[in-house]
This record gives sequence, structure tokens and C-alpha cells, in this order.
Amino acid sequence: MMLWPLLFVAVMMLALSAIIISWPRKASAANNQTPLQLFEERLQLLALARDSGELAEQDFASAAAELKQQFNQQQQQTISYSQPKRQLGWHLGLVFFVLVAVALIYRFNGHYTELADWQQAKTDLASYGERSLLGQGEPLSEHETRLFALALRTKLAEEGDDAIAWMLLGRIWMSQGLMEDAIEAFEKSLALSPNRIPLLLNFSQALIVVGGDENLARAGRAVVRILLTEPDNLDAMSLMALIAHEKGDTAEAVKAWSLLAEQLEPTDPRYPLVISKLSELGVDNTASIGRQIRVKLTVAPQLAAANPDASLFLFARAVDGPNLPLAVQRIPLPSGEVELLLDENMAMQADWSLIQADQVVVVARMSQAGTVDKMAGDLQVESEVLTFNDAKISVTLTLEP
Repeated sequence: MMLWPLLFVAVMMLALSAIIISWPRKASAANNQTPLQLFEERLQLLALARDSGELAEQDFASAAAELKQQFNQQQQQTISYSQPKRQLGWHLGLVFFVLVAVALIYRFNGHYTELADWQQAKTDLASYGERSLLGQGEPLSEHETRLFALALRTKLAEEGDDAIAWMLLGRIWMSQGLMEDAIEAFEKSLALSPNRIPLLLNFSQALIVVGGDENLARAGRAVVRILLTEPDNLDAMSLMALIAHEKGDTAEAVKAWSLLAEQLEPTDPRYPLVISKLSELGVDNTASIGRQIRVKLTVAPQLAAANPDASLFLFARAVDGPNLPLAVQRIPLPSGEVELLLDENMAMQADWSLIQADQVVVVARMSQAGTVDKMAGDLQVESEVLTFNDAKISVTLTLEP
């Protein structure tokens, strides 16, 4: 408590000033004679001057009257200063009142509470972190959340940038509706730890809440990074659907919600919400998404490194029929192994989807120009002929130079 010494000194100075100002003064005597003795001595001197002819009778009478008046005034002053014990209690009470008033004003209007909270926050930082990040113990109350944020800000100020601290602080600000501050905190955390999945999810959520084309585009890029690492991340799928819905891309939203519905168990609490979203978008038959092709694709890291701006087109075409893809998906060219999905909702044309062909070929194509048509320098790999003996089939492909 840095302010306690200052408070103590201020109170002591105030008390000392009150005592000095109100302490009773004592009359001082010029010698050891009493006022009566001084009066008699001076009166005798006046009488001697009169008797010797130095002072006229009239002047003597006037001087004697003035001397008597001075004596009476001194007597009154002596009486007034002879009662300090009666006023001592009043003076001490005044000093006590001033001290209590100062203490109460500081207690309710000063920084005492803030300092106490700050000390408690620093002491309980580890405990708050365990309860917030690991879910151990009771959830943080609103007051504890405020203290947690205070402790995190102190930690960052004293120890410098920390990815976990910035992420937790961003979550707190997001829960308090401070989206711009939350996004700034997530950005600082991502600069230190760019591939942390929970962080990317929180960052995307905050951007979606703020809205706007630029923020939605940034959220989409963050979600794609998650799906490239964890293709079955249901939270990322949900966010991708929300982004498409916010952008007004109904077809893409339907695809994302449908894919999510297929991945969720009916007992999952998120399943009814997904079904409701699909119903809002006019998709009634959500009990079965229909035919699906699950593709496990490996892209050579050197190929991805040499083509950082390339796109990957994954599509299925009928063995017998037009070359128009039955289902297609486009993502930034990944690196390493990813798992992707093609289903009936990914058709380019309403009457030409996976349900229209029993035998298909799956193609994974790297496009440098970002177009579905094959150009010079584009690489692709094709599967063998796949037959829909079941509604769900799978295939493994490798794309390499």
C-alpha cells in the first residue's frame, strides 16, 4: 500500500494543526508579582507624584481611574484563561471528529478499495486462470472477472507480452461487449502464437460480431486456417456457416450448415440450432444430407511452399455424363494432410449433384490462377472410379510435383 504512509502523514499534520490552532493560550507575567500587587505599587507611585507636586489632583484622579480600568481588564482575562480543563474535552473531541471524518472520506472516496482489489487480483491470478482456462472450480463471478482482467493487465505491464494473457484478456473484454478491445487483444496474442486453435476461434467470433465486409473476410481466413489443421472442427464449421449467412451467401451457408448437421450427433445441443438454421434457409429434409465423399488429401509441403497464392479445387464428376462437376469445393492450397468433404449440397447446378451419378471420379487440382479450368502449370490428381454402394464413400489422394 504505497499511499498509507502519505495518508498517515496527512492525518498527523491535520491533527497537529487542529491542536495548535485550538490549544488555549496562557497569559504571561512580566515578573513574579500578582496583578493586585502591581496595581497597588503603581497607585502608590501616582500618590507620591501628587504629594510632591509633580502631578495635579485632577491628573492624579484621571491616571488612577485609568489604572483601575486596566486592572479590571487583566482580572477578566485571567478568569477566562483559568478554565482550560473545561475546554480540553471540547478540543479533543474536535480533533477526534476531524480524524474520523478524514478516514471516512478516504475510505469511501479515495483509492482504498481499488488498492485492495489490485492486491487481491495479483494474489489470486493463478487461481483465476485455472478456473477460467481449465474450468476448475466455480465459474468466475462478475467481480472476480473484473479482478482477473486487472491482474492480467498488471502482468502484461510488468512482464511484457504474453500470448495466453492477451487471449484471456480478449475473452474477458469480449464477454463484456468490448469487441474492438477484444479484437486488439486477440491480434496481439496471434502475433505471438499464430496457430492456436481456441485463439483463432475467439478472434473469428469477435470479428463476426463486429461485422462488416472486411471483418467477415478476416474471420473467414482465420476459420480456414482452423479447418486446414482440423477439418472436423465443428466450431469452425459453425463459424463458416455464420460468415456465409452474414455475407448473404445463402448457398454457401446451406452447404456449411448441412455439413455441420451431418457431423453432429442428434443428441448434441447444437444439433437443433443447426436444423433450425437450415429450415430458415429453406432446407426441409435435414434428417439425411444424402450422398457424401470423404477425401483424405495429402499435399506435398514443397508444392505448397512454392505456390503460396494457389487455390485447391476438389470436385467429383460423373463417369458417364457431362464434365460439369457434381460437387465442388475451393480452398487455399493446404500443406500436408487434410480431410475434406463433398456432398449433394455442393452442386454447381441444382439438377446435377451426386445423387444423379452412381459412379464418379474425384479430382484434386492446384490452380495458380484461381479458376476451375485447368491452365498450364496446374497440377491435379484423380481417383479411381468410385461407386456409391453406400451413401457415404471415402478416398485417399496425394498431390505432389
